[in-house]
Amino acid sequence: MTNDPLALALPAITPVFPLTGVLLLPRARLPLQIFEPRYKAMMQDVMLLDQVIAMVQPRDPESVGDVPELYDVACLGRIIEHEELDDGRWTLTLEGVIRLRIQEEIAEKDGYRRVRADYSDFSEDITKALETDLDRDRLLAALGGYLKTQGLGADEDAIGQLPDEPLVNALAMACPFLPAEKQALLEAPSFTARAELLEALMQLAIVPNAANDDEPLTVN
Repeated sequence: MTNDPLALALPAITPVFPLTGVLLLPRARLPLQIFEPRYKAMMQDVMLLDQVIAMVQPRDPESVGDVPELYDVACLGRIIEHEELDDGRWTLTLEGVIRLRIQEEIAEKDGYRRVRADYSDFSEDITKALETDLDRDRLLAALGGYLKTQGLGADEDAIGQLPDEPLVNALAMACPFLPAEKQALLEAPSFTARAELLEALMQLAIVPNAANDDEPLTVN
């Protein structure tokens, strides 16, 4: 019998849903649509079991085929909303629970991939109260410059009303960073590290435009 509280609640084996450029973080929510036959089969199975799926990115964004190599770190998500449509497709919302490290991949089931998961490196995702020391003004200033640089629109006032963690999670998940940058945000060792990396990525995107305007820019 184990004394590890994580082992009592988290699946040792979980299905994975590989999607390039898609990020799920603990306590954040991600809407999805399921339409491929193998993932419709996955949904039928997980809805009868623990209703969890791990989101993971392929290592190579240009990879083709059904079994691209995966990053080692994924995020387990619990299905909190779902609907099976008349044509067999699913709409659902995942809520991030905890990151995991893929120990090994096991045999596919009905075409979808499954892995053996190790949560030990990320226990603080669910066992430690989050403490934040976020420089919101600096982050939001970087966001404004980033949106302008990228030609993106957003309700900055509404974004600015979000509490610290939902703010950082929403920006990390929604901004069109490169897949490797998304992975770095996922693997950041702490909330503070993730927030600092998020700001740095936005600032780096602003640099070319700032240089064209002959205005100096300092990235902290």
